[in-house]
Amino acid sequence: MSENPDDERLEELREKKMQELREREQGGGADAEAQQQAQERAEAQQEAVLKQYLTDGARQRLNAVAMSKPEFGDKVKQQVAALAQSGRIQGQIDEEQMRDLLKELQPDQQSFDIRRR
Repeated sequence: MSENPDDERLEELREKKMQELREREQGGGADAEAQQQAQERAEAQQEAVLKQYLTDGARQRLNAVAMSKPEFGDKVKQQVAALAQSGRIQGQIDEEQMRDLLKELQPDQQSFDIRRR
């Protein structure tokens, strides 16, 4: 007995849809890979700028901050890279200057006074 024509049509549609999904997954993977490579290149470029404009002491201080507060460390790294690219850094940033920069960029911290009666 032969299959119903509707069943054949349904099977063709399923195969077509599966093929489209496979193509989409392959195309999406290439975009994600390209984005990943672009991000890695940008990070490598930022690290090169930091090595060029920071002394060893300043780099160690920045790395210590980045270990304890990753978001704040990234913000400081971006700020230093932006200053370097704009030409506002003369020479290298030493540890003292890095400390001042960290204080300047640090968000205001709230203090709490606890009083016991």
